[in-house]
Amino acid sequence: MTSSSELPVDRLAIGQILGRLLYQFRSELFDSAEADGRFRDIRFAHLQVWGNIGIEGIRLTDLAAKAHLSLAACSELVDELQELGYLKRQPDPSDGRAKLLFPTAKGREVLDAAGLAVADLEQRWREQLPPGTFDRACHTFNDLIGALASEDKFSRP
Repeated sequence: MTSSSELPVDRLAIGQILGRLLYQFRSELFDSAEADGRFRDIRFAHLQVWGNIGIEGIRLTDLAAKAHLSLAACSELVDELQELGYLKRQPDPSDGRAKLLFPTAKGREVLDAAGLAVADLEQRWREQLPPGTFDRACHTFNDLIGALASEDKFSRP
């Protein structure tokens, strides 16, 4: 077993790298949304929902698991976004007792704007590194996610 004294000293630990990059990513995305002006009522905490909602409909329990949030926290964020007109609940056709969450037209505007902002952000980050480095890093982390998922380690909350 590796001890903490054996961690590399020429870089941050992987948790710090991932945590800092995720915070930087969300901060830049949030700043982009604020600058857009149409979405000033979205809070930073809502990004956890936006990054996992999709457009095909999702149950609250599945969204909470996918977003790595407690059901209560996810429910609160979804309720806020519904009150703001970004999300709607509709009956699940496969189970009339359950509801599915969907973005409204206003919510689709957020997702479309976020897609453009992410593309811009990736390009700016790509330009910070030698050619090919950013894309190789993305592919490497994507491969790691796939490997961990195949071991059923990625699905843990």
